[in-house]
Amino acid sequence: MSEKQTNRPLVLVSLVLSMFMAAIEGTIVATAMPNIVADLGGFSLYSWVFSSFLLMQAVTTMIYGKLADLFGRKPIFIIGVVIFLIGSILCGLAPTMGVLIVCRLIQGLGAGAIQPIVTTIVGDMYTVEERAKVQGYLASVWGISSVIGPLLGGIIVQFIDWAWIFWMNVPIGIIGLIGVIVFFHEKVDTEKKSVDYLGSGLFFIAISCLIIVFVQAGTNWAWTSFETISLLLIFIICMAIFIWQEKKATSPMMPLALWKNKLIVIANIATLLSGMIILGLSSFLPTYVQGVMGESAIVAGFTLSTLSIGWPISATLAGHLVLRIGFRKTAFAGGFALFLGTFLFFLLDADKGPIYAGISSFVVGVGMGLSSTTFIVSIQNTVSWFERGVATSLNMFMRIIGSAVGASLLGGILNMRLHHFYQQRGEELEVASTDMLLDEGMRETISPETMASMQDGLTYALHTVYTGLFMIGTLTFVILWFFPKVSINKQSKT
Repeated sequence: MSEKQTNRPLVLVSLVLSMFMAAIEGTIVATAMPNIVADLGGFSLYSWVFSSFLLMQAVTTMIYGKLADLFGRKPIFIIGVVIFLIGSILCGLAPTMGVLIVCRLIQGLGAGAIQPIVTTIVGDMYTVEERAKVQGYLASVWGISSVIGPLLGGIIVQFIDWAWIFWMNVPIGIIGLIGVIVFFHEKVDTEKKSVDYLGSGLFFIAISCLIIVFVQAGTNWAWTSFETISLLLIFIICMAIFIWQEKKATSPMMPLALWKNKLIVIANIATLLSGMIILGLSSFLPTYVQGVMGESAIVAGFTLSTLSIGWPISATLAGHLVLRIGFRKTAFAGGFALFLGTFLFFLLDADKGPIYAGISSFVVGVGMGLSSTTFIVSIQNTVSWFERGVATSLNMFMRIIGSAVGASLLGGILNMRLHHFYQQRGEELEVASTDMLLDEGMRETISPETMASMQDGLTYALHTVYTGLFMIGTLTFVILWFFPKVSINKQSKT
């Protein structure tokens, strides 16, 4: 690493801008979707606007991480941002919902590089003492983007045009690109590199099949349908061949030795579980606050935004705690906060009100900030420069998979319990009729008896979801008891 040439403050600003661009994309689009559907039609494809982005991000994150270890961080970062910007421009020009989904796939293809490579470059530029603090700042970017994303999306849709939701990325991305191209310098081994094309291809196919199952099964397909079973079989076969290929590859895409490192295994399992918790909350808390408590969308947004406040505060705090009390105790504190936060949701009922829900969200956010920052810094602390990219990407990949599993599993539980409730009561209501509870205008057209029955059903179903979240929170806490005690490697940045 040629530190004399690298202007760390300017590179960090460029990386933060790039991270913000990719992070805000998830929340800003949600606000614009009603306008996009009104313009382009294709409501049946609604969920795929989000899922296509997530799918491509999930399947490429690990591949980019390995390429960054082989060819250096800078070229892979540049490729990722350029692809993301091309996708953003095309999204704004999309004439139909189908074209928009394809353009979102291109965006996701670029986004798969941005987060892991940004985090890896920070790992390269800073010593472990500095890294712990700076990774906390990067975590704050996600918290800030999730708070201002919906607000900014609303302003753009109301006063300009939904296309600018995507086009606003272009100036931000160009500034980030210029900063990294001009001010970031790295030494990369110039030897001929061996790329594991077969392993990358098998991994791409396997994870694509898995994510499509999580998105479609339980909603558009039955879990026992031909499509679901076929894709799961392809996933199992491709993963089996992938593991065989990785054992014999000269430069494996995912070095299997990483899975022999206890710290990495524990951190990745806990990251998978915490990904399920985050998605479970962000998907179903607004539904509870609006549907069961009868509050407005703004109040529902507040209960969730407290999570985004707790996360960056505790992520920054984790940087200091890691240096003072070590990785294990900081990770354990994060696990306890996740356990406590999910327990508070387990106790949630309509009488406790939105402030209780907001405080519970904040506690979960604290748990996420303490644990996620500790995991990244501890993983980067235990591997060499040549594995840092793939090890960092693997941790982020586990969160994406956790989110996909969480959305599918908890969504399936919600629909199943709601259906069971209506059948038990002999009600002639459909699960889909719950949509009426979430529309303030439609709520007024429902009779008091039907309203009470629908709210009871939603309360019953969501309590099961929160019980599931509490079990996941407890399991995360238990797993972190086994987090190994490792000393902080205070050596150089490489």
